Amino acid sequence: MGDPLMSAISPAQTRQLLKKIAGLRVLVVGDVMLDHYIWGDATRISPEAPVPVVKRDRETDTAGGAANVAANAASLGAAVELAGAIGKDANGGRLLTHLASRSIRFDPGFLQDCATITKTRVVVRNQQLCRIDAEDTPARYRATFASEKAFRRLQLKIAKCHAVILSDYAKGLLTTELMAKITAIVRKHHGFVSLDPKPAGGNDSDGLDLITPNHKEALEMTGLKPDPDGLDDALICRRIWEQYHPRNLVVTLGADGMLLSHQGVPGRRIPTAAREVFDVSGAGDTVIAALTLALVAGADIEMAAHFANAAAGVVVGKIGTATLSPDELVAYVSHSS
Repeated sequence: MGDPLMSAISPAQTRQLLKKIAGLRVLVVGDVMLDHYIWGDATRISPEAPVPVVKRDRETDTAGGAANVAANAASLGAAVELAGAIGKDANGGRLLTHLASRSIRFDPGFLQDCATITKTRVVVRNQQLCRIDAEDTPARYRATFASEKAFRRLQLKIAKCHAVILSDYAKGLLTTELMAKITAIVRKHHGFVSLDPKPAGGNDSDGLDLITPNHKEALEMTGLKPDPDGLDDALICRRIWEQYHPRNLVVTLGADGMLLSHQGVPGRRIPTAAREVFDVSGAGDTVIAALTLALVAGADIEMAAHFANAAAGVVVGKIGTATLSPDELVAYVSHSS
């Protein structure tokens, strides 16, 4: 007998959505990052300090942050452009190469005199040992669209897209004012705008088509404190609706699945689709990309959530920041139906 969650979206429905997604144009705007991995093994403790000595085996790079959102949208078949701050440095060059390999467009006019945000993870025997972050000041990233010329360039790109995904990692690029301007342009052109929020950054949004906070972020957005008895679904959904008015709200709950809401009315929770969890890095990027694409392709919030839940189930079964192919998603749904 199949998983009752996954029977909610059939392989045929998944293929139909993927076919429609292949005709979509998406712009991702947000905090662009390079995810760098150092892979190795540790068999002894350093004589200098009580820390493991890692013998490096290899190093790899992949897209992170908003770039990973773009990579996930592209891997599901959409035509994708990325707008954000990439530095004129070696890490920026590596990231641009990675984006080009996935046919993700990036306007070189947005290249900045700043450090490319880079997260370096040291992985030993498929377990993350530590993470080293390198980034510039928020003001450096905020300057990306500050000039009238740069913003006009962004405006032209928004006008050509079916959807804009805002990916906020609180690094400085996105501001309340910028998000409001982008939303106004999207509305003018009858598009769709979604946000993966980072409340700690202090940004506000209003009237978006979709927002996807995790449990912690949802509490931060409402000012509520964690409750040992669990999340009050109706209260969370009502508070977020009253303050931010999103047409659709999906609160990701990790191992507890997702909480759905449409125009402030709490829907049901759906359990996680993951069978094996190796690495949750970037899972939220997969969710916002898949949800946005499914909704723009015509799915209702529940079907879109099942589609995104299955997509996340695939990527968390991989090591490191990952994407998935349409074939992998169809196979995953088929196996669970």
